[in-house]
Amino acid sequence: MSNFLFDEFEGTTPNAWKQKIQVDLKGADYNKTLLWKTNDGITVKPFYTKEDRKNNEIKLPKKAFNICQTIVITEEATANAFAKKSLKTGVSAIQFIAHKKFDYKILLSGIDVNKTILYFKLLFLDAAFIQEINQLTAPKNTFFQIDPVGNLAESGNWFFNLKEDLNHLNTIFNSVENGISISGDLYQNAGANIVQQLAYTLAHANEYLNILNKKSASSIHFEFAVGSNYFHEIAKLRAFRLLWKSLLNEYKIKETNTHIFTKPSTRNKTIYDYNTNMLRTATECMSAVLGGSNSVSNLAYNTIFEDSTEFGERISKNQLLILQEESSFTNAQNLADGSYYIENLTHQFAEKALVIFKQIEKGGGFLKQLKEGNIQRKIKDSASSEQEQFRTKELVLLGTNFQPNKNDLMFNNIKKEIFAKKRNIKTLIIPINRKRLSEAFEKNQLKKENKI
Repeated sequence: MSNFLFDEFEGTTPNAWKQKIQVDLKGADYNKTLLWKTNDGITVKPFYTKEDRKNNEIKLPKKAFNICQTIVITEEATANAFAKKSLKTGVSAIQFIAHKKFDYKILLSGIDVNKTILYFKLLFLDAAFIQEINQLTAPKNTFFQIDPVGNLAESGNWFFNLKEDLNHLNTIFNSVENGISISGDLYQNAGANIVQQLAYTLAHANEYLNILNKKSASSIHFEFAVGSNYFHEIAKLRAFRLLWKSLLNEYKIKETNTHIFTKPSTRNKTIYDYNTNMLRTATECMSAVLGGSNSVSNLAYNTIFEDSTEFGERISKNQLLILQEESSFTNAQNLADGSYYIENLTHQFAEKALVIFKQIEKGGGFLKQLKEGNIQRKIKDSASSEQEQFRTKELVLLGTNFQPNKNDLMFNNIKKEIFAKKRNIKTLIIPINRKRLSEAFEKNQLKKENKI
């Protein structure tokens, strides 16, 4: 069958569209009026056409995203019961977070490790312990979120020291299938812009390719955080897959099935008008899915100011279930394909991030740049710029710096430490600190409440 249905419509060139818009602007300057630049230096246009497509092939997951439940291990039997209950109510993956060794036999009791995707985010380093856990699980379904370089970047110190950390890492790499994680979420939650997040995550991963060897690429997987800039966050995750593929090509490594674990950002979450956090996480989870995340773990609306609650966790899980089962997002990883806008953003992000990545490598690599404080300084500059936009209400957080509820009192509802703290310990490098945008505002509000 011919295209006769469309033959009677003449194609319109981008220049023709631009000329028509220029007429409608009645003398106003097109570039000044309708083009705008993001904090990342990305130019956003008022319209996009097929000429904006770059036709980059992005290797996205073949299967639908996994709904993941995050569980902090405080007591093994309790964590096990929570995990089993979650798996019965729609969850297909579990992320266990541990600050110290735990009884993994109790933790995994009754959990089908062959059908469940398991993530172990261990905030300590012990290769022998990881090997023991690995023997009880299905290697292809188990991901150890171990990142000594990420720990250095965030805490300012190695777990032990450079040599011992790398010895543990070598043991893990040689005995565990998915044993190296890249904490790209750190950069987003510290205030880095999207281009910086992509460049630093790529350079971070490249350190492991240099420290170990190029074969370690198959063991590497990634953690990302997504913010509320809906289309840009979709493009961010897609751009990273292009960048990782490009880096692997330079090493002459066949592209692996890049595994991405994603959570909503904490940077834009607030304690005041906290129910708006649910609106923020809803769009952020959508971006994570459409961006091609393998697993998505949501944040509960109240996670900033109190420990996990049954109601908060149920709501956050149900948000993902609604996306997967009721919003036709079951197999949504390819829905952004062909979008002129998203493909153009993806290309711009990847190009600009590659420039920064090359500068980092030319300057001696990611670790050297961390030790010299260059990465930290640039993230701080980006975060400060974003903080000023929040102060002047150019960047709005509803219920906090815009349309706050004067009757919303939180002083007596805070159940845990909610503000970033300065650590009075000696560090090898300046640490990269996660910090929420609304912290200064909230401190002032809480002081006022305490005087009422």
